[in-house]
Amino acid sequence: MSILSTSVILLLMSKKLPIVAIVGRANVGKSSLFNAILDRREAIVAREAGTTRDSITAKASHEDQDFWLVDTAGIKDAEDEFEFTIQEQITQAADSADVIWVMVEANIPITEEDRRVAKMALKSRKPVFLVINKIDKVKKPDFAGFERLGIKPMIGTTVKQKRGLTELLDKLVAVIPKASLAEDDGRLRIALLGRPNVGKSSLFNSLAKKQQAIVADVAGTTRDINRASVRYKGREVEIMDTAGIRRSGKIEVGIEKFSVIRALSAIEEADVCFLLMEASELNVAIDQKIAGMIKEAGKGLVLVVSKWDAVEGKDAYTRDALAPQIARTYDFVPWAPLIFTSSINGQNVTKLFDLAMSIDSEREKRITTPDLNRFLRQMVDAHPPAGLKNRAPKLNYMVQETDNPTPAFKIFGSQSNFVHWSYRRYLERGLRLKYGFEGTPIQLWFIEKHIGHKHGVSPTKADNSALQRHIKDKKARIASNNADNQPATSDPY
Repeated sequence: MSILSTSVILLLMSKKLPIVAIVGRANVGKSSLFNAILDRREAIVAREAGTTRDSITAKASHEDQDFWLVDTAGIKDAEDEFEFTIQEQITQAADSADVIWVMVEANIPITEEDRRVAKMALKSRKPVFLVINKIDKVKKPDFAGFERLGIKPMIGTTVKQKRGLTELLDKLVAVIPKASLAEDDGRLRIALLGRPNVGKSSLFNSLAKKQQAIVADVAGTTRDINRASVRYKGREVEIMDTAGIRRSGKIEVGIEKFSVIRALSAIEEADVCFLLMEASELNVAIDQKIAGMIKEAGKGLVLVVSKWDAVEGKDAYTRDALAPQIARTYDFVPWAPLIFTSSINGQNVTKLFDLAMSIDSEREKRITTPDLNRFLRQMVDAHPPAGLKNRAPKLNYMVQETDNPTPAFKIFGSQSNFVHWSYRRYLERGLRLKYGFEGTPIQLWFIEKHIGHKHGVSPTKADNSALQRHIKDKKARIASNNADNQPATSDPY
């Protein structure tokens, strides 16, 4: 079996959101390719060689499959320590990525830098594509000369004209996992998140009951996602220990940049996230940012104060005094439970499992449509939504999305675009008071009845273009039925 096919099989078995790194010598068009795939100007593009100094990362998607796309600095001889650090991150990209795109120029013969990049990429034993850019600058593109690099497949592109990008992305999605979510195997997935050195690995070891992760006082020991599976109350639980997330200006080049990407990928994979905050350093801005990312991802959240045993001078009232302060700092996630733990003496460690399972149960809770409509009518009667003159919103009925892992509700009516954000909060608070949903965010969508069809279009599902194709196909089938003198089915559109 070839190296490429073996690595493809291993990649297909993985669960994380895959990472695609674009590498190559300076000024071959890596940043232009990065921007073209994202369809927006994200990376700095200039004619001067070596414009990109640090890795730039963004989430991209093709054919409903998501992946992290990383634009790296151009490889060249390191003339000083700073340049050496920049070049080192390219090596780290090859080590951390799941797929590597090696980029060269069609109008320039193979250079020594091209050979170095190709050798490094192939040595990684990952799927490697050769992207031959700027084919518009040669009369008859001939890839035979590039076969000496030993990389297949080879795809010709003209980034500025967006030629060859579809072929490149089609070949990519053939070897990366479908989307970002793990298969539904009934397993509860928990991700440990937080700043470096807040005790994630120690808690991971306590939860896993074994010394699997490396624990050290040096910040940033964990580079990739460590995993352990345990059984708790008859259910399999997978625990993921992630690298520490720093604020953007503190993230070092190289492997730490990719470690942060892995941590963000763990958020998408998890059902419930534990955000660890060191007891001696609470209310840090980056902790709030991480909590916001977890909320936006629609995942369950537990605020975990770690290293509680190390707090000096605490008494029975210390925790009661700190809890309201933390609650005010995280008032944007008032539904997230707060717990104080110690991995050293095991305080509340077992309770974390109970919390996670309780939150997962809340996330799976389903409310019948009649109950939801009675709830909506009571809320509207008690406090009708305000609007502009002759533009008052009317909320008619409410349903829950049954195939969304996050509790999500669609509310249909007219003039719904005038619903104020405070009314959304009013409805969410009412939902929580009546039905619970502790520890998980709630998604509310206000949808005009006349848009799409009588049940509306879920903002979490296919985009509008997919809807239009569906409508077009349905109308074509109806027209065909009429042509055959058969009674056409009623068209809800």
